[in-house]
Amino acid sequence: MKRFRPGIVPSLVVALLLPLLVSLGFWQLNRGAEKSALLDSYAERRLAEPMASTALQHTEDPAFRRVVLRGQFDAAHSLLLDNRQRDGKVGVELLQPFQDQASGQWLLVNRGWLPWPDRRIPAQFTTPGEVLNLTAWVYVAPGATFQLHADPATTTWPQLVTAVEPAKLWAALERDGFPYELRAEPGPGIYQADWPVVAMGPEKHIAYAVQWFAMSIALLGLFIYLGWHNAKEKHHGSGHESTQHV
Repeated sequence: MKRFRPGIVPSLVVALLLPLLVSLGFWQLNRGAEKSALLDSYAERRLAEPMASTALQHTEDPAFRRVVLRGQFDAAHSLLLDNRQRDGKVGVELLQPFQDQASGQWLLVNRGWLPWPDRRIPAQFTTPGEVLNLTAWVYVAPGATFQLHADPATTTWPQLVTAVEPAKLWAALERDGFPYELRAEPGPGIYQADWPVVAMGPEKHIAYAVQWFAMSIALLGLFIYLGWHNAKEKHHGSGHESTQHV
């Protein structure tokens, strides 16, 4: 130990930061594995035949399952999901309540992305008034994040939001509705419907994990170098003082 003297402060810093950096690296690896599993499940279920809308409410795990719908949109209660971009253009996603005739249930259907380049002008969209046949799939977010959004009970329509919470919408409208968003596939009354499943792919999480582990190695290397350097300086200083004393 006489050849390794990092000092008290550097030792405390490393003791605090090193476990944190390593844990962040493993957390990113776990997130990457979760995203990979999510994408595999999504691909498998998107290839399956769509189920009937009457079976949807009895499905224990509805995430990413396709479903056939027949019914009408409620044009009076539209949600505009803000801060959505496509091909470098700013816009919103249009979500509207849809009452399915076969099940009688209300569903929140995302009709796709539409541009909104000028915020001084309301976003332009139309709502079909006739009965439509649609195919959609259930979207379940991989993780909830804190968002600031409006209260459906206290705002005018259409409502600009930054997060979608169907349960709160149904409570505000006093309706029995499905608790997840459904994303429509291309068809009548649907806008741009190229849906990314996850905002960040597994490869991004792996890259971030590599960065955290690299920072851990750099911190540990600096700690070791500092300990040897301080011990060397102390040893040289002690030898010089002994020579002068003699």
